[in-house]
Amino acid sequence: MIINVPDVADPRLDDFVRLNDVALRKKLDSERGLYLAEGEKVIRRALQAGHEPRAAVMTARWAATFEPLFPDDVPLFVLDDALLEQLTGFRIHRGAIASMNRPELPDVTSFLDQLGGARRIFVLEDLVDHTNVGAIFRSAAALSVDAILVTDHCADPLYRRSIKVSMGTVFQIPWTRITGWPQRASLLRDHGWTTAALALDSRAVSLERFAELPVVRSGKVAFILGTEGDGLAASTTSAADYVVKIPMRAGVDSLNVGAAAAVAAWAIR
Repeated sequence: MIINVPDVADPRLDDFVRLNDVALRKKLDSERGLYLAEGEKVIRRALQAGHEPRAAVMTARWAATFEPLFPDDVPLFVLDDALLEQLTGFRIHRGAIASMNRPELPDVTSFLDQLGGARRIFVLEDLVDHTNVGAIFRSAAALSVDAILVTDHCADPLYRRSIKVSMGTVFQIPWTRITGWPQRASLLRDHGWTTAALALDSRAVSLERFAELPVVRSGKVAFILGTEGDGLAASTTSAADYVVKIPMRAGVDSLNVGAAAAVAAWAIR
């Protein structure tokens, strides 16, 4: 439903004012809050994943592209370029921004129960950078990681920056939050997962050697990736079945966590 809007003060644009992700998560008229999806590819992937749209904003030249994607009762607000930039605070280069109702995340136990034939998952422990979270989802999708768990204090995969960097793969990779981490890490072992902490540690084995182990070649592996500054908690590393490191050269001790995730996924793909 195309609606031309001449004024950014129109209350129907409230979902898009200032694009504050924290405020969107607490949106009072939505049970679980909102998130924003930006660009044609990302919006298509969100809709294909069954996520419920509320509205979208765009300029006139994109209206014909986006109108067929949305249900007829979803308002598509059309503004001129200057007004849209005024509304969002930046220039939109990818066509449109859609506001979406956040889906309900499954309980982690039922989530693990339903993974079926999955053999590779990531656990993201307290990552703080939304760019890294988005990059890890994109690598996971490209390199056959089946699912992702994020801990209590990990950055939000549905933050606008995470979604954008992931190119919408946050809607393709099954994920949920695992609360009470690392105490509840035992859930993984209970569900048949071998845990591998990616860390620098005296008992760490090389990624190449780890990838050749029978438990990896024929079993289920959960790679645990730690926060950008301090890495994994000592309690997480000590409780893991294996500690794994990526051998470094030239005096470099580690990779960015997004790059390390991609290397690890490729090695055990």
